[in-house]
Formats: sequence, C-alpha cells, structure tokens
Amino acid sequence: MSSHKFHVRPLALTIAVAGGFLSTSLSAEEFALEEIVVTAQKRAQSMQEVPVAVTAISEDQLMQNGISDLTDIQKLSPNTTLQQSRGTNSTLTAFIRGIGQQDPLWGFEPGVGIYVDDVYIGRPQGAVMDILDVERVEVLRGPQGTLYGKNTIGGAVKYVTKKMAGENRLTMSGALGSYNQQDVKVAGSAEIADGVYFGGAIASFQRDGYGENVLTGKDQYDKDVLSGRVALEIEPTEKLWIRLAADQTVDKSSPKHGYRMNPDLMGVAPLDSVYDTESNMLHENRVESSGASLTAEWQMSESVILKSTTAYREGETETAIDFDSVNRPDFDVPAFYKDDQTTQEFQLIWEGDNANLVSGLYYYAGSAEGAFDAVLGYLFAGAGLTQQVAGSVDTTSLSAYAHYDWQFASDWTLSLGGRYTQDKKEADVYKANFLGKYSPLFAGKYNPDQSPAVFLSTLTDYENDDTWSEFTPHIGIDYTINENAMVYLTYSTGFKSGGFDMRGDASTLPSTVEGFDPETVASFEAGIKSELFNNRLRLNAAAFYADYTDMQVTVQTLNPGGGFSSAVLNAGEAKIQGFELEGSLAITENLRANLTLGVIDTEFVEFISGGVDVSDDVDMQNTPDTTAMFQLNYSLPMSSGARFVINPTVAYRSDTQIFERPSVIDQEAYTLVDISATYYSADDAWTVGLIGKNLTDEEYRIAGYNFGGAFVTGFYGAPRTLAVVANYNF
Repeated sequence: MSSHKFHVRPLALTIAVAGGFLSTSLSAEEFALEEIVVTAQKRAQSMQEVPVAVTAISEDQLMQNGISDLTDIQKLSPNTTLQQSRGTNSTLTAFIRGIGQQDPLWGFEPGVGIYVDDVYIGRPQGAVMDILDVERVEVLRGPQGTLYGKNTIGGAVKYVTKKMAGENRLTMSGALGSYNQQDVKVAGSAEIADGVYFGGAIASFQRDGYGENVLTGKDQYDKDVLSGRVALEIEPTEKLWIRLAADQTVDKSSPKHGYRMNPDLMGVAPLDSVYDTESNMLHENRVESSGASLTAEWQMSESVILKSTTAYREGETETAIDFDSVNRPDFDVPAFYKDDQTTQEFQLIWEGDNANLVSGLYYYAGSAEGAFDAVLGYLFAGAGLTQQVAGSVDTTSLSAYAHYDWQFASDWTLSLGGRYTQDKKEADVYKANFLGKYSPLFAGKYNPDQSPAVFLSTLTDYENDDTWSEFTPHIGIDYTINENAMVYLTYSTGFKSGGFDMRGDASTLPSTVEGFDPETVASFEAGIKSELFNNRLRLNAAAFYADYTDMQVTVQTLNPGGGFSSAVLNAGEAKIQGFELEGSLAITENLRANLTLGVIDTEFVEFISGGVDVSDDVDMQNTPDTTAMFQLNYSLPMSSGARFVINPTVAYRSDTQIFERPSVIDQEAYTLVDISATYYSADDAWTVGLIGKNLTDEEYRIAGYNFGGAFVTGFYGAPRTLAVVANYNF
C-alpha cells in the first residue's frame, strides 16, 4: 500500500486539519488545504473519503506541539483520553468515547487497540511509546471490531513509522529543557544495494523528577528511557516490498508513588508538592519491551495486493506500588509482569472500478504472567499480613474478516463487513495469606537478610479455561453531495475479550473460578466530511450513539478482618451518545485556525454491585463531558527563504471521574496552554524551536487510588516546562 509523506515547505504551514493534523502546502495564489492520506480502513485513502472519525498527526505537527509520547496526543483528538496509568511511568490508560480499560493487570484486555505498523500491542505495559522516527499517528474513534478485531471497542491508535526510499538520510535531534531534560535522537537510512535499504533510530530520553521522595531524596516523576529501532527493507521488484524490523525500549525511571491527599487520617504531615511522596518502598523500577516483525506486500496485479505481517513481541516489568504512600508498610505492593505474543495476519486487498475489498485471516498467541505481594497486616492488627497473588493466562485467538465497499450509484457507496473471532484462554490463578512482611517470592529479592513471611492459608488455587466466539458486523452507507462534501451513516460493533480475574479470592467469591465474559458495544454514527470555500475551510463532524453491554466491572475492597477481595463482574450496561467536530480554516496565506470539540453524554442503565443496581450513583470513568482544543498557526516567511512558525494551543477538559464512583480524587475542569516557536532554515536542513507546555502551571490529577477513604492518593500531569529543541538533516 502506498503512504503519503508530508513536509513543511516555504509558504507552507503544519496545521491541524479536520481530523488530520498534517502539513499543508500553499502557494501565494492559492492556499487550499492539502489532501490527507490515511490507512484507517487498512488501505490508503483520502481522509475525506473515509466514513470513519479519524484524527491523523504528522511528524511536523508532532514536533510543533512538543509531543514526546502518545499521551500528549489526547489534546488533539476529541473525546479521547491517553494517559500514564496510576503508579507507573510507561503503562498506558486509554479511553475513547467512554470505553477503555484502566486496570493494567495481566489477564485483563485493553479497550483501545494500540498498533505499531499494523502490529497489535496486546498489553498496556510499555505502550506509552516515545515518538521516534514516526511518519504519523492515527486515532480512530468508535468500535473497530470488523477490520481490527477484539479489544478495539473504544477505538484504535496507530503508530506509523517511515518507509525508506530515495536519498540516504541522517537526522540528529536534541532537546534541553526544564528539570534537566536531555533528549537525543539519531535516525537514518541508506540504500546499501539496488533496492535494499537499511535504517534505524536510537533515542535517549532523560529528565530529573518533578518531585522527590522526601524520605530518601530520590526523584519522583523522572524519566530514564533508552529506545532503538532497526529495519531492513527490500524491493526486489516494483511489485514486491519486504520489511524486517526490530525494536527495543528500556525504561529505568524511578517508581512513581502517589501524593497523600488525606494525611491527617494517617497521622502524617502534608507534603509541599503534589509530585512529592514519602513512600517507604525503596525498590527499583524497570520496564523492557521489544519485538520483531516481517512484513511483505505483493502487488499481484493492478487490482490485487497480498500482504503478510508476522510479529513477535515480549515485555517484562519490575515495579513497586505504594498504595498508602506513607512511611509504613500499610499497603505496599512489589510486583513483576511478563508477557509475550506471536501474531500472524494475511490480507487480500482488491480494488475494482466501483468496488473494493479488504479481507484477511488473523492469528494471535500470547502469554501473560505475573505476581505481587500486598503487605496489609500493619493496617489491621500490626501483625504483618501479606497476601500473595500469582498466576498466568495463555490466549489463543483466531479470526477471519472482510470489508466490502460497493459504489452502486454515481454518488452512493454501500459498505458491508464482518469479522468472526474465536478466543480461548487458559488461566492459572493463586492467592494465599502469609504472616509477616513479603512472601518467599519477594522477601529475598529486596533484602537478602529479611526472613520471608510464614505461609498461613490458600485462598485461591485453580486452573480453568474458556472459549468465546463473537461475530462483529459492520454496515454503512455514504452519499457524495458534491466534490467537496460527503455524508455517511454506519453501524459498527466490537467486543473486549473475557477472561479470569488474577486477583480473584475464591474463599469469599467462589464464582471467580468461572471467569468473566466479553463485553460488547454496538454503535451508530452519522457524519459529514466537507471542504468549503475552495478548500480553505475543512469541517468534519460526527454524531454517535452506542449501547455498551456486559461491562467488565472490577470491584476491590479491604476486608475488616484483614486482606482484600477482588471481583470482576459483567455487571454494567450503559448508553453513550455524543458529538465531535474538527475543523481548520486557512484565514490567510500564512495564518491557520484549528479547532476540535468533543461532547459526550454517558448513562449507566445498569451497574450491579453487591447484588444491587447502583446505576444512579455511578458514571463513566476517564470520560469528561467536554473536550476542546483551539490552535492558531502563523508562518512568517523570510526573504532568505527561511520561515518562523508560531503555534499557540489551548486545550480544555471538563470535570473527570477517575473511577465509576464519585470520589475526592476526581479532577475538576482544567485548561492547558501550550505554545511553540520554530525556525526552519531555507533549505529545510535544520530547525530550532522553543516549546512551552502548561504555561499557566495548572495542577491536575490524571489518576489516583481511593480504598474506602483509608488510602487516598493522587497522580498528576506535568507542571510548566520549557524546552529548546533542534533538528538537523544531513
């Protein structure tokens, strides 16, 4: 499939077009918006022809917005939440249109699919990916169950790297900024033989912490990441393209502990900064993620493309979570996770005169395992109770899909699609009580002289498996009003896989051994994509309604007699409706205005907790009613051919509940103000920019814990930062 390459040239601006934050090349005589090409439907299409709500962000726009990892993208896409999970540095919490998954425990599936060059990333650990040698990022909103499969019921985020072609290139980038930020990136590619290209990129991201552990002086919210990627691309003929790629990321940032929001209850003094902690846990944190893929595309004929993508990924995490975040082992949780996955996808793409087909077969085999200790006894009787949780889950998934578009009249197109998926999981779950601090699995790991806790009793010990099958259909119709406007109506479905609760306590809830079922969503969407005033104004809008059923609800409680209980139930049903608007206006040859607006209304129809429907008392988590962004982009051309681009942005998020139940950790509405100023040389060989983020130094929570008011901790977004960035192309 073809890809589109976007650059900023003289008298050109990097802009946020309606649904596509991509470069626009303008002449002095005509400053129309450029066509945006995306692969939202797994084939190259103009974004204005795709009946999908999609936002695309190019390499230039990523740079001008100071976007360093995937979490920064949420301000550019309406009704989207992409944030670091609580207590971690590189685990992703993703919600789109109210649907996602906050709990990153192994055995749970995400609700928003993350893809790197069409390779699905099955676990959220390590998914807060840094931007490195990327061509664009696409955000697809709404269920994508037909083309992308399970675990995309909220939507999908696609990370698209560059293809190698043309002249040899070498790019060096760097950044110096607040809190001793020191980033270095080197990327390049070369043609080492006729039709054979080799390339790669390596980056180091370093930053001191926004706060510290007041007990040890160690950094909090720091960054220590090393990432690299290599690729070999071969074009033996004009009709065959092969890529072999590998990547690895190592994150050694400090463990992130919470800010105690109710210090009086535990008899501790308040801290000076929300980025500070007083955790007694001195453990290290390390997250490794790596993978390799082999992709081949064969143009069998002018109308048929065969594509194969084979991939393997693995990850390993060692971390520590201090739920109470005070200098006592009231709820200390050391943990480790491991996962691996093998995927294979075959695609057949056919394009005819008035019809096209995208079809495929997909295979996924993955294993996830882990263990953690919950040191709890000091909270209850001072005796030192530790609960150990350990287990694994193996997943095998097979699916077949097809998506067919038929232009049955000059202005009308019908789309039909469906995907059949069979998911099998085999789980091994163990939970036990120990007397003392740290079970034998963890005691010697952090202190060789420490005696392990003594075994008391087994709470859960079972093996089980289950298989679920799901058919996710799609139907849509679109009408081309004229060459500048298209309207569409679609019905799309998706599901998130079922599973087994790795924390399940069979002594208090025997039914946990049966696992939980998938959750499903059925969504209607009506939209318009338009370009007005000689393509100087682009307005895209979508209205949607979704039925969200069999929601997997996680309930965790502290037991008065000691320990904690967990349950995952298919206890929820909700209705979701909303509206999204994305627009860009070429006001003058050098000035653009860009706008996004997301409005969403969510309502629980049913939410069973303790056998009682409490739907009136809960609301969707991580889903503000309103998200909005307004941005100006002014390009000042110079007589030398160089240019200076100023890009101020204001992003707003209304009140947000962190969990379904209202709590003191919920975040009130806030607005972030960013600005960048970038100088481009006349030959585009180098750029220098100043990036300012959160200029008003807004204090806002992005996550937290609240266990019945006993432990109330918050985790916060970045404070005001400034950075000087530079880029040189050899």
